[in-house]
Amino acid sequence: MILSLIKKELLLEFRQKATIGGVLVYIIGTVFVSALCFKGKLDKPTWNALFWVITLFTSVTISGKSFFKETGGQALFNFLHYTPQQFIISKIIYNMLFMLCLSFITFFFYVFFIKNEVENMGLFVVILILASTGLAGVLSLMSAIASKASGNFAIMSILSFPVLLPIILVVIHLSKQAIDGIEWAGLGFDFLVILTALNILTIALSFILFPYLWRD
Repeated sequence: MILSLIKKELLLEFRQKATIGGVLVYIIGTVFVSALCFKGKLDKPTWNALFWVITLFTSVTISGKSFFKETGGQALFNFLHYTPQQFIISKIIYNMLFMLCLSFITFFFYVFFIKNEVENMGLFVVILILASTGLAGVLSLMSAIASKASGNFAIMSILSFPVLLPIILVVIHLSKQAIDGIEWAGLGFDFLVILTALNILTIALSFILFPYLWRD
């Protein structure tokens, strides 16, 4: 069931090519303008901060609208054919995979227009996976809540920010270590454990709370 829901999400997303194209133009344009402004010479803290600013806003744009199309007859069909747990988990997995792809695309254009500042690539990839999972968990639930409030996108953004802040702070700290080239042997795993725990917590809360929204 979960795989069929993810497949359905992919089919619906790729039918709306304008949305995907708009996100890609936003990513490429932002990175390109940043390269022009800084003349391709960003120091490591600025490189790190700008990367996650772009990733965060892209994630909010993509995941924020994931429940807005689930209205009317489509919502009734989903209610009759799927359980709330299946539905929210499929949304989180789909948004996580989509955000992970967009993160890699952002990184590619960073390397192309500016340069690659990451010295520990393995750690950076792990951080991207964990960050995408955490962002997807939070934004999927907040999108579901906002869809019940007349589909108000501003509400979703306001609700998401306080919950996303701890995840973003931990991610920025970890990615700084990856950029600085700290090896696995010298890495303090406390922040990795914290980020993993935050991901588990957000997904568990989505799993528990979403059925109450589902019945409405």
